[in-house]
Amino acid sequence: MPSALPDGDPVPDDGSLPASALAGAADRPLGFYLHVPYCATRCGYCDFNTYTATELRGTGGVLASRDNYADTLIDEVRLARKVLGDDPRPVRTVFVGGGTPTLLAADDLVRMLGAIRDEFGLADDAEVTTEANPESVDERYLATLREGGFNRISFGMQSAKQHVLKVLDRTHTPGRPEACVAEARAVGFEHVNLDLIYGTPGESDDDWRASLDAVLGAGPDHVSAYALIVEEGTQLARRIRRGEVPMTDDDVHADRYLIADEVLGAAGFEWYEVSNWATSVAARCLHNELYWRGADWWGAGPGAHSHVGGVRWWNVKHPGAYAGALGVGRSPGAGREVLSEEDRRVERVLLELRLREGVPLSLLREDGLAAARRALGEGLLEAGPYEGGRAVLTLRGRLLADAVVRDLVD
Repeated sequence: MPSALPDGDPVPDDGSLPASALAGAADRPLGFYLHVPYCATRCGYCDFNTYTATELRGTGGVLASRDNYADTLIDEVRLARKVLGDDPRPVRTVFVGGGTPTLLAADDLVRMLGAIRDEFGLADDAEVTTEANPESVDERYLATLREGGFNRISFGMQSAKQHVLKVLDRTHTPGRPEACVAEARAVGFEHVNLDLIYGTPGESDDDWRASLDAVLGAGPDHVSAYALIVEEGTQLARRIRRGEVPMTDDDVHADRYLIADEVLGAAGFEWYEVSNWATSVAARCLHNELYWRGADWWGAGPGAHSHVGGVRWWNVKHPGAYAGALGVGRSPGAGREVLSEEDRRVERVLLELRLREGVPLSLLREDGLAAARRALGEGLLEAGPYEGGRAVLTLRGRLLADAVVRDLVD
């Protein structure tokens, strides 16, 4: 979750939504994102809304403590129940992210999930995921999560090579993420993801292939691989500016992506979103698909974003301010916007083009249709789906996805 918040209109103290946001809600799936903003250390590349103990000291007091964080977040879940009223939908997905959610006690994560179950109910086939730092869990911790209702877990691996992890300021030991996959399988997790980052300064093609080989040896059923983005204000950006490490390179990113798609494809993984591969439809991350398809989700936690029926809002960033608002019965919302039909159309194109199923050509305006025809001629869109009325990226199109989507919405 990026740390910067947009501007927007004020959020009512009670968090209430326009009636239009709840119209037709029963026909849309509902998910919950639970943000845990704590980290043991700050990774040099990270621009997310996270805090170490040192960064919180003296800025939020007891309010910002992770010891009582679960209770605070549960207060927002209860607020969500009041705001959504008689909404009959059971929750289809829950995703706990961060930060490092597994810095909280496993019982705290289970209690947070329990609050959603108590207030809304969970669908019979609900997907319940948490992110996890490999060094912050063991088999007992994972067993508590599994027994408490979690059925999917995502481990931050980033790389199998120590020198790459060092540039990223990652503190886990190479080999530990792979061991975590085995431990998760042993306690009953059917769906396991490993997160990778490619294009780190100093990483070679051989390093990247070694990371992919380590992933395949571990046996997850889902892999996310993201190009390293150097965000302004991060420690990595400062190191690059000082000349301590080289700047990342777009051509290198493209080469790494092609390697990933080749290696993962040969091992039975299929891409379903530009940066995500799964061994089956059941192994896909359904929660992320809610985002990509414009469904409804409530984001609880500092800086978390929500979307219900074309209304998007976001919470205050700081854990102390977040807890303070809920402590006096007020919404922690910092701002919101009501999306126009044109906004929603553009967002559909932006997000759905990244999916394997692509985006309907009927969503494009005249200039966008002309751009799609050019993209088809340049080998950026698949010919078969295009003839059937959909814009679907080719492998080369995936490498240039941001440019293609800009052309289609301009």
